[in-house]
Amino acid sequence: MPASSKSILVLGGARSGKSAYAEALGGGDFGAKVYIATAEAGDGEMAERIAAHQARRGAGWTTVEEPVALAQAIDGHARDGGFVLVDCITLWLSNLMHGEHDIERAVSDLCDTLARAPGTVVVVSNEVGLGIVPDNALARRFRDEAGRAHQAIGACVDEVVFVAAGLPLFLKRAEDGR
Repeated sequence: MPASSKSILVLGGARSGKSAYAEALGGGDFGAKVYIATAEAGDGEMAERIAAHQARRGAGWTTVEEPVALAQAIDGHARDGGFVLVDCITLWLSNLMHGEHDIERAVSDLCDTLARAPGTVVVVSNEVGLGIVPDNALARRFRDEAGRAHQAIGACVDEVVFVAAGLPLFLKRAEDGR
């Protein structure tokens, strides 16, 4: 990884403030700021959520919509001195599951990309493993895939932050490697 590079995983529950926290990380002195969106507006409610995220970010961001080929999108947009924000991993996993892609391979490719990406790359994801055990096989598989992905990504990034009530809890910091 180039010396000026940094990778961060931001986890949290629904409406925890994780996306706003991750976006604020991009407020520093960065060159290009790129938002890689994994969501697709499949209905009106999702279209409204996407529009709200775009409005909150404001000017200065380039939005790239990429529901599946995430590692390639990061490779194509990460630059020295730049900032890439991926939101979010759990939607990406849903897209991979729906398309019957090899999730283990895709997560491995993502980790390889994060390890070599120049600039700062922040990935946001929903922590879905803290609640009750889902009542159906598909939901249990999704929870398990998300948990495995978070473990793999958490191991390969420089920092991991858990956000609850809009407040960051640092699980792994770049300087200590924990």
